Amino acid sequence: MKIVDATVVVTSPGRNFVTLKLTTDEGLTGLGDATLNGRELAVVSYLTDHVAPLLIGLDPHRIEDTWQYLYRGAYWRRGPVTMVAIAAVDVALWDLKAKAAGLPLYQLLGGASRDRIGTYGHANGRDIPELLDSVRARLAEGYPAVRIQTGIPGLKAVYGVYNQDDAGDTVAHQQARPLVEDWDTDAYLRHTPAVFDAVRAEFGAGLPLLHDAHHRLTPVQAARLGKDLEPYRPFWLEDCTPAENQEALRLVRRHTTTPLAVGEVFNTVYDYQTLITEQLIDYARSAVTHFGGVTPLRKLFDFAAQYQVKSAVHGPEDISPVGMAAAVHLDLAVHNFGIQEYSGHNSRTEEMFRHAYTFTDGYLHPGEAPGIGVELDEEMAAAHPYEQAYLPVNRLRDGSVHDW
Repeated sequence: MKIVDATVVVTSPGRNFVTLKLTTDEGLTGLGDATLNGRELAVVSYLTDHVAPLLIGLDPHRIEDTWQYLYRGAYWRRGPVTMVAIAAVDVALWDLKAKAAGLPLYQLLGGASRDRIGTYGHANGRDIPELLDSVRARLAEGYPAVRIQTGIPGLKAVYGVYNQDDAGDTVAHQQARPLVEDWDTDAYLRHTPAVFDAVRAEFGAGLPLLHDAHHRLTPVQAARLGKDLEPYRPFWLEDCTPAENQEALRLVRRHTTTPLAVGEVFNTVYDYQTLITEQLIDYARSAVTHFGGVTPLRKLFDFAAQYQVKSAVHGPEDISPVGMAAAVHLDLAVHNFGIQEYSGHNSRTEEMFRHAYTFTDGYLHPGEAPGIGVELDEEMAAAHPYEQAYLPVNRLRDGSVHDW
């Protein structure tokens, strides 16, 4: 079996998605998610101009060899554009291999290690009463755990608290220029414990609560927040400080027992080495789509398991159903699974990317369809072309860009 075609599909059913489609001489097709939110076209060019020509004629069964060929052969290694492109190829090859075997992907990864996959949903509000309503809505949808984010008194626009249009698309990500958020660390540090206090008072001690600081804190500030939240026993504090400086987590870990989760901006195992070997984190948060695919993320989780660090694959709306499906198959197979972020997608995306994975009573399952279990309606995709979009930019009260 040989690869005879590699096509890149760009579409925007409310959010921009990039999909790689590989076709073999036996008529099998495999899909990979190549979406890099806010920089989508950079990956399109990388795939179309540099990677796709290398794939024609290759044996799709040689997944490890192809991964190393693309990673080492470019000389310029790592970085989000490169790793997202490699991830798309890797997932598409796993999709092809599992289809050729007539099995769902998780069976090729060692089979199921559990019956279903626990998730957490996003609850947010401009103030605490609105947040409590959002938590009720997530619980009504069956989520067993909830991430809580609120507006901060005195600030106009804050991460995680946006309006949505009628189709359920986050307005912040539809801007022709970046939405400008404002920020005040002291106000945030004063407000966040009160948020946890209110949610615990309303829903009790048994509900797992997560919170994302979105890289905005220094190590000392992160340690203070982790310590202040300890009485509320968070499931985790996510991205408390920019973790590119891995040593910074030593200070945070030394001063708080609040569990820590990082990794959604990481794209290779080298970003995790200190964090895992020194047990400075509890959950590894990278996405299949941004980490080079199923092949390296499985290796990361096997490495993390030796240090009692669990998986927690990044799963926002900007991971397409192709990337989400690959994550769910991996979740089912790995021994050290922790939790899966799941935001779902709008109705247009669900119709365009028909998938076998299911969300029932707060739990995911990848389904039993061969491959990753996703089919792309290319005619519908063509009817929803790319739209210029950016991620928000964060500025302090003096107008300077936040240095996190």
